[in-house]
Amino acid sequence: MQQPVVRVGEWRVTPSINQISRQGRQLTLEPRLIDLLVYFASHPDEVLSRDEIIDNIWMRNIVTSHVVTQSISELRKWLKDGDEQSPEYISTVPKRGYKLTAPVVWMTEESADSGPSTLIASPETTPAGQINTLPEPETASAPSFRQARKKVDRRNRVASFWTWLLFLLSLGALIALVIMSLINSHPPVTKTRLLLNPRDIDVRFERGISCNKWSSQQSYAIGLGNLITSSLNTYSTFMVHDKTNYNVTEPSSSGKTLTIKFVNQRHYRAQQCFMSVLLVDNADSSVMLDKRYFITDNTLLSVQEDLLHSLSAVLTQPWPPRMQAQLAQFRNSQSLSLAQFYQADQLIMEGDVVSLNKASELLSVVAKDAPDFINALLEKVLVDVLRHSQQQFNEPQLTALNNELSKIAQLPGIEESATWYQIQTINGLSKGDIDNAYRNINKSIELEMSWLNYVLLGKIYEMKGDNRLAADAYITAFNLRPGEITLYWIENGGFQTSIEKAAPYLITFLAQE
Repeated sequence: MQQPVVRVGEWRVTPSINQISRQGRQLTLEPRLIDLLVYFASHPDEVLSRDEIIDNIWMRNIVTSHVVTQSISELRKWLKDGDEQSPEYISTVPKRGYKLTAPVVWMTEESADSGPSTLIASPETTPAGQINTLPEPETASAPSFRQARKKVDRRNRVASFWTWLLFLLSLGALIALVIMSLINSHPPVTKTRLLLNPRDIDVRFERGISCNKWSSQQSYAIGLGNLITSSLNTYSTFMVHDKTNYNVTEPSSSGKTLTIKFVNQRHYRAQQCFMSVLLVDNADSSVMLDKRYFITDNTLLSVQEDLLHSLSAVLTQPWPPRMQAQLAQFRNSQSLSLAQFYQADQLIMEGDVVSLNKASELLSVVAKDAPDFINALLEKVLVDVLRHSQQQFNEPQLTALNNELSKIAQLPGIEESATWYQIQTINGLSKGDIDNAYRNINKSIELEMSWLNYVLLGKIYEMKGDNRLAADAYITAFNLRPGEITLYWIENGGFQTSIEKAAPYLITFLAQE
């Protein structure tokens, strides 16, 4: 059975091979984008809401509106294909949804592949006894042999002239291109306009000269970036991308950029170190927030609270009571404990066995020095469950882990912690209890929109055999926190995953490394 092929504007869409093509150019898209484009083509001139798109494309799986927005943005980029003059294929209808504006023509693969055929009429035979009534052509005097030969020679000379002329012109153009390439070694840069999304924010960390007074500044800055990202993604309508570990320089469509860096400079004959936080509106390069903090072991908590309060004010985003309650947990930590907590958090992100062992040792010290610091207790159990999933514990270690699980299960308000459900998810995966792991990761996603949650969701979908939903989860995780750390977790978290098979869209990033 031939699969339907649809022509959308200038593009021919072939769903069977996940390709779009026009004028000899072929592009292979991620299957979910093909499904989205075909769904738009099935409803021309109709306004499709985000909920309708989720119902029909993602089948109401754990997908947020941010995923729909990102998919629409990616589909628009592919359809424009770097052409600034290309018309807008998908328009946004405010407060309603999206609408396909290009003309749609449906066909089959067989009819699409077959071009217009040339019909050659064969002469009809005259029936016997029927007189041909066509008029006889007028007879002309035939040229002499010498005249005919001159005409042939003249035609040959003209054809030879034009052949040599085209050859010389092509040769000259080739020589000119070679000379220009030798003179100008820098290839021309194509400038493309980006449509900035004012609700998207990039969080970046600039690595510079470190401050001598405080050695753990990098882990603190990365920890702040992770806290800001998860808080805004969970409790606001902003879409934040944590690029503190993203070293690829590429144009960004985010409307705002938050940059954290440490500055070590001489001031009044003294060396001073401070942390600079700069929030810039990329639409007009205006500065929305510019603050500098002196960082010591005693100011970590106060700097964190002031920064979050300042972001709430400048973004006009009040923090809801549940987030304020979660932030209040940090007040139970001492400054040294908070620094060690963020160091351990960065080690957990690395994900390898050596880093997880170091993180467990650090968190043991924090749990001993600050027993009321619930976040540290949960992180300690999380890292131990991860260690157990990678290398099976011996009997004493397993007994200690079970005691830790029983202890934190009795903590008040534990059902409001996303980390608790992450622990249950990883524990369920290690035991092969996929249904229980799926229930727990859904609860964790409801409480916190984090890159780790979507990596774990992708692992569960792989175990279920639903590779398309796994790819969606992995791409969402990479969108929330692009970089090598997320790629490592996708490839190695829980079990080995082939990015080429599970999420081929991410190969674009790997090719840039």
